[in-house]
Amino acid sequence: MFLTEAPATMPDLSCYTTNLLAHLTPDVPDVRRRLAEGIRLAVRTDLPSGELAFSHHPRVDTTDDGRELAYRGAADWQAARSALLDALHREHRVLAVGNTRHLPWAAAHGQADAPHWLLIRDHRDDRWLIADHFAALTPFGEQEPYLGWISDAELAAALAPLPEPPPEVTRRDGLALGQEVPLPPVGHYRWLDRQPVTRAFGAAPAPAPAPGPGTWTLDLEASLTRIADVFRTDPTALARYGDDLWAAARHHAYQLAFAVTDAGLDPERAAAVSAAWNELPKTLRFAAQSAARGRPRPAVVDRSIEALLTAQQALSTDLPRKG
Repeated sequence: MFLTEAPATMPDLSCYTTNLLAHLTPDVPDVRRRLAEGIRLAVRTDLPSGELAFSHHPRVDTTDDGRELAYRGAADWQAARSALLDALHREHRVLAVGNTRHLPWAAAHGQADAPHWLLIRDHRDDRWLIADHFAALTPFGEQEPYLGWISDAELAAALAPLPEPPPEVTRRDGLALGQEVPLPPVGHYRWLDRQPVTRAFGAAPAPAPAPGPGTWTLDLEASLTRIADVFRTDPTALARYGDDLWAAARHHAYQLAFAVTDAGLDPERAAAVSAAWNELPKTLRFAAQSAARGRPRPAVVDRSIEALLTAQQALSTDLPRKG
């Protein structure tokens, strides 16, 4: 069945962040504020030509008792099943990595492989209760939140590893928590589990830490300028990174909405900036389709990014400080 009440409590974010918030809320009550105050568009600038990596927020998953999430994996279903049951009994819910091609409720079911975070909520009589709070109009159609029981075999299929994910997907997975973390080997079933924090618990993190190895910019204007440069020189980047900019648009719209209700940001100014953010992924999709037909349109992308920067600069009220 489709979720009817719970999704109203989850903001419209990426599939990673929507279900991450749902997973964290019982243990990290202020996680929505943490996320809103940390929204950013950090871009790695030292990758080979045409390559990008993104971080949309700092880590928000650290609990008061000093634990954080980390990927776990298993090479075969029986080992994964046993570990998932252990984590479910210990934590009462598990954040797992599905594959959209094998999720019957996903808009991309049967059409495209993509990692998709979902929640395992319960297990009874070899059936698993799955919750997916993600809702969006995707290129494959409308996806609605889902809550339902599936069989052991159906869960094994739902969590089927992606076959040879491209580099941008691997980087996206590794940075989904905001800070780059190790991934299980390709071909492994994957989920996330708690571990002690990897830094001294209670120690104050450095201000605006880099999301991972390499050279990063956390400045929005510099990040968008870098993205525009890559899109201008490599038209294939439009299709490869469209999902990342779509996620950025959703995250920034959430930050703006939070600032309206919590920090007194003028709603009209917020709406203007949100509109500019929402227009960017639409423009990128159009430009990617045009480039695939042999008609690249870099000027269209440049104008959309310039309009977004202009709208951001016109925002007179300070937004929550980036983390």
